[in-house]
Amino acid sequence: MEINALPKYDMSDNPTNCCPRFHPEGWDNQELHFKEKLFVKADTISLFHMPINMGSVFSKTLGAIEKADATGDTDFIVLSHDPSAWCAEHLFAVTKEVPGQEMVHLSGDYMTKVFEGPYKNVAKWDKEMRSFIEESGKQVKKSYFFYTTCPKCAKYYGKNYVVAVSEV
Repeated sequence: MEINALPKYDMSDNPTNCCPRFHPEGWDNQELHFKEKLFVKADTISLFHMPINMGSVFSKTLGAIEKADATGDTDFIVLSHDPSAWCAEHLFAVTKEVPGQEMVHLSGDYMTKVFEGPYKNVAKWDKEMRSFIEESGKQVKKSYFFYTTCPKCAKYYGKNYVVAVSEV
């Protein structure tokens, strides 16, 4: 993919008026290349990796991003990473600086793999992703997950797609 480009994300296919329906085509086995790609960083509290305040943090952060008109039509991803069992960090791709928010720039090469199933499989998917990358002769530096839908929307759509995004 081109530098700072993401696979297409169709925001218009949204019968729930919450999370758009995720179409995994184009997201699996991709190589992403970021150079100072801009993100808003938000942190959530967890209890043994189970998010406690994710809904309110995401609503507040997405509201600030929309207010700043910093969303792209198809350039959408939220990269989530758990530095510990007690907290998680989330990076929201944006098109410009968002006032009042912590901004992060990512640079590097990333590989993706799409998984489908319950959120409890994340540890298993992380192992699979690490094996997949090591088989390609590369090493994982840091792993993120893109949770494409909230639990309510995943139930509505009958599919729960999660994209592993690992820096190599």
